[in-house]
Amino acid sequence: MAREETVRHCAATRQRRPVDELLRFVVDPDGRVVPDLKRRLPGRGVWLTASADVVEMAVAKRVFARAFRRAVKVDAGLPEMVERLLAKAALGRLGLANKAGAVVVGFDTVDRAISAGDASALLHASDAAEDGCRKLDGRYVRSLENADCEPIVLRLFNADELSLALGRPNVVHAAVSVSGAGANFVAAAERLQRYRAGSAAFAVA
Repeated sequence: MAREETVRHCAATRQRRPVDELLRFVVDPDGRVVPDLKRRLPGRGVWLTASADVVEMAVAKRVFARAFRRAVKVDAGLPEMVERLLAKAALGRLGLANKAGAVVVGFDTVDRAISAGDASALLHASDAAEDGCRKLDGRYVRSLENADCEPIVLRLFNADELSLALGRPNVVHAAVSVSGAGANFVAAAERLQRYRAGSAAFAVA
């Protein structure tokens, strides 16, 4: 029998969602609400849809005080804090994927990876030239025409951020190969992408 997916109520929208579509928050010893992205911190947890607009609404409408049933301190910059933590987690996983040999960089190298069927996702710097992105994206999409998967193209980080995560200078284009480490990065990056996009990125459960 298939394992039943764990679901929770979003404290702001009251919609039931799988925990992978939610963020957990707890209260630290100083009475401050903090995100628990790894879902490991002790204490009562409050769950919110993993999108910036829902976290913003929770802060504005004092959802946390009602959900925790106590007075709590909520930083007005909590939505931005969550975004930074999600970005840090995704970049950390990109670094691990690189160490595992699951990432290649450079226009020509990425092009060869696409031709060889070794690119499960493309990663472009947010400040990359549109022409180069368009050429690689077109080849990548064509390479998947007969494959049972959807193209994944990510533009979440600038060149400096990618270069720092990968320990290489001037990273503008990269491809992530099919692997455990590569898949972990893609999952973290897509979580960040949905968070930035807002609740419209989630299907109503």
